[in-house]
Amino acid sequence: MPSQPRARPEAELLELRVLDGPNRFFVRPAVKLEFEAKSPDVAESVAAAAGDQVRRLYEGIGLPAPRLTDRTSVDRMRALVAYPWRRRTISQAIGSAAARIALGRSGIRRELKALRALALGPLASVPSPRIPLVAITGTNGKSTTTRLIAHIASQAGVVTGMTNSDGIYVRGELVEAGDWTGFGGAGRILSEPGMRLAVLETARGGILLRGLGYDHNDVAVVTNVSADHLGLQGIDTLDELAEVKATLVRVTRREGWAVLNADDPRVWRMRQETRAHWYPFTTDAESPAIQASLERGGRAALLDRGWITIRKPRSKPIRLARSSELAVTFAGLSRVNVANALAAAAACDAIGLEPEQISGGLRSFGRDLDANPGRLNLFERRGVLVLIDFAHNEAGLAGLLEVCRALVGRTSRDDGRGRIRLGLGTAGDRTDEMLRNMGELAGRGADEVVIAEKRHYLRGRGLEEMNDLFREGVARGGFDGEVIAYPTELETLKALLRRSQSADIAAVMTHVERAEVFAWLQERGFKPVTVERVRELVRRP
Repeated sequence: MPSQPRARPEAELLELRVLDGPNRFFVRPAVKLEFEAKSPDVAESVAAAAGDQVRRLYEGIGLPAPRLTDRTSVDRMRALVAYPWRRRTISQAIGSAAARIALGRSGIRRELKALRALALGPLASVPSPRIPLVAITGTNGKSTTTRLIAHIASQAGVVTGMTNSDGIYVRGELVEAGDWTGFGGAGRILSEPGMRLAVLETARGGILLRGLGYDHNDVAVVTNVSADHLGLQGIDTLDELAEVKATLVRVTRREGWAVLNADDPRVWRMRQETRAHWYPFTTDAESPAIQASLERGGRAALLDRGWITIRKPRSKPIRLARSSELAVTFAGLSRVNVANALAAAAACDAIGLEPEQISGGLRSFGRDLDANPGRLNLFERRGVLVLIDFAHNEAGLAGLLEVCRALVGRTSRDDGRGRIRLGLGTAGDRTDEMLRNMGELAGRGADEVVIAEKRHYLRGRGLEEMNDLFREGVARGGFDGEVIAYPTELETLKALLRRSQSADIAAVMTHVERAEVFAWLQERGFKPVTVERVRELVRRP
């Protein structure tokens, strides 16, 4: 009687996941086996054993062994092995069997017997776009850039379908509310009749949970990679997060374009992973990426003496618009949105729109709340400003505070100008240190800090635990006042405004009650601020 494999109780199968589209590992559907151990190196050993068993099992039932790839966590307590699949049922069953054998809970003879009795299952089915597709990802700026590209294209007469974190839009109309930044949203747009362009916001969660919802794109846009959602779904470091985001550029067609933020080293390195033409965008007119791209026959979008500008090989620079003229950039105050405008201009040039069309779309975007709700929406009443922004992580909060300082004309807390009053808050699926860092930014940059609780977005955290982490960070930032917590975003705004005077700004990081906040502001006589008024505020003594 053959001896049974020795069990390995010190390791467990953490997850077996079937990815239906291109993913961080392969440009085709894949199976991922992730193991967790109680001591270093054990998970890596078990994952390697599982990979060996995957090969043996495939060959044992007469199928060619797939190519394998592996990853190990920084602390070496988790490890995974992944392989592409053609037939879902048998590939998933082989993954389960390989895990059992590697963990010492079964033998290969028993598993082969069971596998030979299984049907192979359906072939992989990933939508193949029949229309040009622009895919946008990044940690910050995805939604703004997506909306801006779709707006420019629609204004140019292109029938456009768009997905973002607010819903699915067809011909500019919302047809399905919700977060559709994954596989399902892509499928809906690509199956919609009459479309001539798909503009798809693509989030990390969708890539990790199911893969991309298409097998290729014509233009990939990566806005940036910054700390957010680390410690979730096996992504612990910025380099791992960048690997996930780079999925988009790996499936960009050879004749397509990779629009990459050249001011973010992790994003610009993604050029090494694509077959497509390079299209860097940068706020630095002297960036080496510009010349590097032009020498390869690529293009570049840059901020040149205040102008959104496109460069092509052996051609004169094309000036599209002054950044200070654009509502989306807050008269040029928001460097983040200047970068988003550059990315959108590059993507629209890449799909063949004319400079006049791009320029017109840039200038007309963001004149109303429907264009970009929840992203730097500014209101005013009797000299008091209100700024509503998503600002869900450190980079977003830094950008929000930058705009606040410019609007109140502040260089320090003690220069006697308007006061910055901040409602701080985000979802609970951030690390302790990220929450403390956000608190520190708030404590360093605002005159008053209160907490805008997101009670429906705690995502496993305790409410008081989260508030305490914010307060620790705020104190670390040098703020020594009381940090009161309010149960809703609207109550937070009301509290800040009760203490606000002319020339003050009340900024609330709003994720949940955007519609309620906008309605309340309208009832109280607050008016949206025009780009012309922003310029007046910035120029005031």
